[in-house]
Parts: sequence; C-alpha cells; structure tokens
Amino acid sequence: MTDAHLAMGEGREFDAIRTMLQVWGARASGIGDDAAILDVPAGQRLVVSTDATVEGVHFRREWLKPEEIGFRAAVAALSDLAAMGALPLGLLLGLGVPQDWSRSLVAIARGVGDAAAAAGCPIVGGNLSRAKELSLTLTVLGTAARPLERGGVRTGDVLYVTGRLGGPRAAVRAWMEGSTPRVEHRARFAAPRPRIAEARWLVDAGCHAAIDISDGLVADAGHLAQASGVRLELDLDALPCVKGVSLDEAVSGGEEYELIVAFPEATGVDVVTFEQRFGVPLTRIGVACDGTGIAIKGASRVDQPRGHDHFS
Repeated sequence: MTDAHLAMGEGREFDAIRTMLQVWGARASGIGDDAAILDVPAGQRLVVSTDATVEGVHFRREWLKPEEIGFRAAVAALSDLAAMGALPLGLLLGLGVPQDWSRSLVAIARGVGDAAAAAGCPIVGGNLSRAKELSLTLTVLGTAARPLERGGVRTGDVLYVTGRLGGPRAAVRAWMEGSTPRVEHRARFAAPRPRIAEARWLVDAGCHAAIDISDGLVADAGHLAQASGVRLELDLDALPCVKGVSLDEAVSGGEEYELIVAFPEATGVDVVTFEQRFGVPLTRIGVACDGTGIAIKGASRVDQPRGHDHFS
C-alpha cells in the first residue's frame, strides 16, 4: 500500500476531495487511483464489511453535530470488524452530500478521520456525489487468522457481553419526546466505540463466536442462535445497564456496538483482567443449550422484545 496520493484534476468534486485529504492528513493513504491496493499478511484472511448511515433513518440533523455524524458512521462499520475479531486494514467512504450539507463536509470528514485514527484504520479511498439526503456508506477491510463467525456457538458455551447497554435508545427516546438526553446517554449514541482491541483480546482468550449489537441485544442474540443452530438462554437480571435506563431500553435498543461473545464453558474468561485493561465490564449473560431460538429468564419478563428492523 502506498502512502502517497495521486495528483487529481480540476473541478469542485476534486476540490472537495482535496479538502477532505487536508483534514485527514496522514490518516488517509494512496487516494486518487481507481481502486485501493492493499497487502494482506501471509496466513491471514481478508474480512470485508459495508455499512450505511442515512439522514432520517439513522439520525436527525438536530440530534448530532456534523463531526459526530461522521464519527458514528465510521464506528458502525468498524464495529463489524470487531465482531469478526479482525484487525483493520483500510476504510473506504462513499459520501452522498445534499447542497445544504456542503458546508459541513469538512466537519463530517473530521469525524470519520477521528474514528478511523482511533481504530488504527487508514482511509484508502471512496466516492463523492450529490444526493437528496446525507448518506455515508463505509466499506471496511480487515485481516484475521481465525475470523469469528456467528455460526460458531456450541452447546455448553457461555455468553458474555461487553460494556453497558441502553444509552443509545434512552437518548433517542428523549429526543423523540422533545427533551434533552442525559449526558451519558447522548455520549453512548453520538460517540460509541468499536470494540476492536477488546475483540482481539477475547480471541486470544479463547472466544470462538461473536456478533456486535446493532439491532438490540435479544435480536442479535437471536441471529447468533439461528446461525449456530442452538438455543440461547439469556438472564436479563445479569444485564449490565447504563445508569438511568430501563431494562427494555437495554434489552431492545440498537446501535450499541458492544459485542456478544461465546466461550467454551471449560475455557471461561478472566472478566476482572478484561475490565482492568479496557475500562468496561465483561458480563456473563447466558448459556447455549440444545434446541433453537432464545429463552429469556429474569426480571419477570415473558414477552420477547423486538430489536431494530430497517424495513419495519
């Protein structure tokens, strides 16, 4: 992979790209060709994911600053690499910009760059066009010798979740009700973190399946159960919640970007060392059993909460 950018021609589109490159500085690499050229280390497998953030679907402009929009869009994509236990290799940004957002381009680019830099992921390409709504489509590439997969859960496995849940949904609820979210709730929505370093540590500790929480804990646990052909028994009383959120917000809220991970029962994991190292808890929330689907225990809850569905 080359660090140098190619010379680009004249025009407003290329001027905008040059402006973003000035914002990104060393965070971007080899921009200007038809495609990025990346080296994949020997013995590693390429891991690729794409994620879209669209105005009016994933956020409203009155909720977030432009930098925050760029930041959380990049985190949403990078979180998919974390869920696979992959080390970031490169990020491509497809940006659709309406006229009334054009003055915010630098701020949006700064947010994307900040998230990419924090994850150690160079920006290696993308596309820029006009659009009716602001949209950011990010493709991320990473490498892993043994990628984690949703289908890796086995009967007897123990399930854990990173971090604390419920902040993003609590923030959205406050905005929708016309009030101001609590600071910690807004921070969880506006500035989440992809658990990339945490995932790499968990892989080394023996984790063999994972998923990131983008649609809600129960919904994403259901994806794990279906892919693995097992029944997951979840204990809601054990669920780690952000202060001031309801259990429903913690269970069914999406865009958390925390991880649900599975370990063989005999292996276990040192949750104390994990929290000391990363500053967030790692909490046991359930087990995998013979059967299919999800079984919910605790908190006197009977109905299975629904997660986020983009087409509902």
